[in-house]
Amino acid sequence: MKSRKTALGLCANLLLIGVLWTCLPYAGAQAQQSAPYPVVQGKYYKFEKIAEGVYYASPGFNGTSFPFGSNPFFGANLVVIVNKDDVLLVDSATTPRAARALLADIKLLTDKPVRTVVNTHWHYDHTDGNSVFGPEVQIIAHEYVRQAIEKFDILHNEPFRSSTRNAPQAMIDRFKKQIAAEKDPGQKAALEKKLADTQAAAKEFVQDIKEIKPTPPNVTYKDKLVLYRGGREIDLLFLGRGHTGGDTVVFLPKEKIVCTGDLMESRIAFMGSAFFDEWLTTLDALKRLDFAVDLPGHGAPFKDKSLITAFQSYITDILAQAAKLRAQGVSADDAAKRVDLRSHAKDFPDIETIGAEVRGVRRIYAWMDERGPKNK
Repeated sequence: MKSRKTALGLCANLLLIGVLWTCLPYAGAQAQQSAPYPVVQGKYYKFEKIAEGVYYASPGFNGTSFPFGSNPFFGANLVVIVNKDDVLLVDSATTPRAARALLADIKLLTDKPVRTVVNTHWHYDHTDGNSVFGPEVQIIAHEYVRQAIEKFDILHNEPFRSSTRNAPQAMIDRFKKQIAAEKDPGQKAALEKKLADTQAAAKEFVQDIKEIKPTPPNVTYKDKLVLYRGGREIDLLFLGRGHTGGDTVVFLPKEKIVCTGDLMESRIAFMGSAFFDEWLTTLDALKRLDFAVDLPGHGAPFKDKSLITAFQSYITDILAQAAKLRAQGVSADDAAKRVDLRSHAKDFPDIETIGAEVRGVRRIYAWMDERGPKNK
């Protein structure tokens, strides 16, 4: 890695305890960019200009003590593509309010209307803003995404359930613990201010999630869909199952940009819905695309395809360790505490201790069960 992009301390505190694995940008994200991208700062979102008309949108500082505007739970990083006559969004945010905040901030970039939203996959932090868009907006995704949103009780299952149930209180408890241990009066006061902001935001978040109405895409595709917006070609590609059953890669061939959602992040992705052997193969297909920069759903833009290879190595390692522990009769929850993946910390500095996110290890065990006797 040529360089490292460090995110905000609040985000790091939260993700060290692993409660918003699918929701917030990660503190250890690798940025691999030779120089910072130009930034347009909105009230709630920071827009990094990656190419002409292509912006990477992430929750960012608005000058307050709280790094995500008035609510820290605004979720995934999004991509805004400003075309000749309209705007295309890659993903729609965590809640309707987060989506409306994004639309308000986009007015700093353009007055053109949003006419297309692409959902990279079905997880709530990428689709739960869908409901704010009217019938004039095409919401496009792989056909699996529509099936998942229609058939899964996604507001009562993972990853939504534990992320939204645990995250606010976990963040509050973290600050209280830090405040109790802090001796410096200035630092203590700063932490107390962040605690107060967090408590207020947590109350808002409880109201925000009540507004969510799971809304499936109104246009689907199976393998590939090519859009033309003015002089811009936008390819929607299903390269295979991986992070979920229906991951879309948005590829801009002229600009050599890919938007990979959570199929490939610049950190360790949530694995609770994964198809692991296919994920490895799908990432091989991703590496064969002619792109110069990847804009992931969480983390930071990266340029070096070796990070994809590093993530494949991580997947292979966690599968091998989990299989060994499973064969010994170790439960998934105990295996999550025992797997040692620190050898991958050079590529993914969010790995700081022994252990892995428990929902991912539970999925590994279930996936091995699904594959039958050869994994017994």
